[in-house]
Amino acid sequence: MKHAAFLKQITDFVFVENEPEKADIIFIPGSGFPQLAEEAAQLYKKGFAPYILPSGRYSITQGHFGGVQEKEALYPGKYHTEWEFLSRVLIENGVPKEAVLKEEKATYTYENAIYSRKVTDKARLEIRQAILCCKPYHARRSLLYYQLLYPDTRFLVCPVKESSIRKDNWYQTEQGTKVVLGEMERIGIQFHEIIGEIRKEEPIDK
Repeated sequence: MKHAAFLKQITDFVFVENEPEKADIIFIPGSGFPQLAEEAAQLYKKGFAPYILPSGRYSITQGHFGGVQEKEALYPGKYHTEWEFLSRVLIENGVPKEAVLKEEKATYTYENAIYSRKVTDKARLEIRQAILCCKPYHARRSLLYYQLLYPDTRFLVCPVKESSIRKDNWYQTEQGTKVVLGEMERIGIQFHEIIGEIRKEEPIDK
């Protein structure tokens, strides 16, 4: 492909993916897509982590839970929060209730990381290594936020395999291009203030 090298740079930045390893916890950023919890459940049942922490109230832009985005027939019912929905999916897929931690305040990705940290700190969990389950195109932004809140933790990103927008096809459709470049735009916009705060906390010696 003529522009393969150009596209690869964007692909490699946005679509982070690692092989799973033993971890202390599996994190799930808030979502109405059941695939995130399904993937986390499979990793749990394979023994990769003893806890799963789904996070999320609902999207700040909607002001309410937007509903089940896919596979509604498999997970029927009325859900008030993303956590309520994701925890239901986990339990339906064989994860015991005692392994599912609760975070039900977050309304966007940064808050997913912020409030998840509060939950693990309150539970006195030492998170040395963690798995992050998310949509493939949401991988980099999710990782950046969670790494910001867990600076001493090694993260392994294990995105869902079942997604219409993937690293091998995102540029082939207008929708895929819009979503992936939108992630890059959000990273540029959302991290200005954060990096400013980092400069204040960690000034460069002259």
